[in-house]
Amino acid sequence: MNADMDRLVTWHNGEKTLGPFSVAEMEGRQAKLRAHMGENDIDACVLTSYHNICYFSGFMYCAFGRKYGFVVTADNATTVSAGIDGGQPWRLTHGDNITYTDWRKDNFFHAVQTLTPGAKRVGIEFDEVSLDLLDKLKAALPGVEFVDVGTPTMWMRTIKSAEEIAHIKKLTAIADIGGEACREAIGVGVPEHEVALASTQAMVREIAKTYEYAELMDTWTWFQSGVNTDGAHNPVTNRVIEAADILSINCFPMLFGYYVALERTLFAESVSDEHLRLWNVNVEVHEAGLELIKPGAKCSDIASALNDIYRNYDLLQCRSFGYGHSFGVLCHYYGREAGVELREDIDTVLEPGMVVSMEPMIMIPEGQPGAGGYREHDVLVINDDGSVDNITGFPYGPDHNIVSS
Repeated sequence: MNADMDRLVTWHNGEKTLGPFSVAEMEGRQAKLRAHMGENDIDACVLTSYHNICYFSGFMYCAFGRKYGFVVTADNATTVSAGIDGGQPWRLTHGDNITYTDWRKDNFFHAVQTLTPGAKRVGIEFDEVSLDLLDKLKAALPGVEFVDVGTPTMWMRTIKSAEEIAHIKKLTAIADIGGEACREAIGVGVPEHEVALASTQAMVREIAKTYEYAELMDTWTWFQSGVNTDGAHNPVTNRVIEAADILSINCFPMLFGYYVALERTLFAESVSDEHLRLWNVNVEVHEAGLELIKPGAKCSDIASALNDIYRNYDLLQCRSFGYGHSFGVLCHYYGREAGVELREDIDTVLEPGMVVSMEPMIMIPEGQPGAGGYREHDVLVINDDGSVDNITGFPYGPDHNIVSS
């Protein structure tokens, strides 16, 4: 136990827990961070985001109003966690762990002080640190110069290792299982939430079978029908499916902080002529986008080329977001790798090791012919040899996804 027990304790309870990545993989991630620190005269990094703590340590925290961190120096790497979590952070961390108690104000910052003695330049995530957190870090570390490591670490995460890609491929296969469970559950008179529950349960059970050890949290399904399809992230409701409804499935298996997605447009029993026309246009854009994703392609150029297809059909104004994004340690409630998004304002050039989606969407307002949201979504891996693998298997388009009860 630490001598200063009223503020900090060491709860190394149990053995280190098996995660999906090897010791060499985790050492390599921390080595990349330390190399950046050395090149930029950074004495320590205090990472506080979900995504960076998870990526560099292996621990995914649950904040619930408390502070969490991962402090990396030239010689040590230590997660800082709250007493409410017991020894779980220690078991998951590739490195050390220190626990702060609730018994005194700002014990988290006392832990940061303890782990960064003599530091003059400290890396923090400018895109994640709030004004309140920054003020408290300044008070805890007087005289320290804070420099940004949010952007550099984002670029580190955009290039996936072989182990990461293998993990992502397992998850996309599980997403396909969730999609099949969705399709089997769909029927006129069935509420959205029942379809979503069937899909989520199928994915959770498959994760439990696939991995020797897994923390079964955060896997979920958004299933939308009718007007609820107009937004890509609309929550599940208890709306009942009606005949000829436009439908969207959104299957999201998550494990160890890694998120993948399967998204498809479907129809209940039948599809009108205008719905079919619009669906086929979106499929055309989707297939064109799949062909455009390759090493050397610029994100903005892909967006521009796909815009031209929508423009030719007078549908560009119906597009609601970018055409795709990076995959890895990211999720709907924390972080993303914003440098690899298929949008007009992103000039990043795609490289081997990147994993990106193609997910065009248009939305036709309620009351107009063909009303609803149309979206297809595949995940692609850019390989070292320049080839591209589409690792999503669930079929898309009218030939497959007009679902009869």
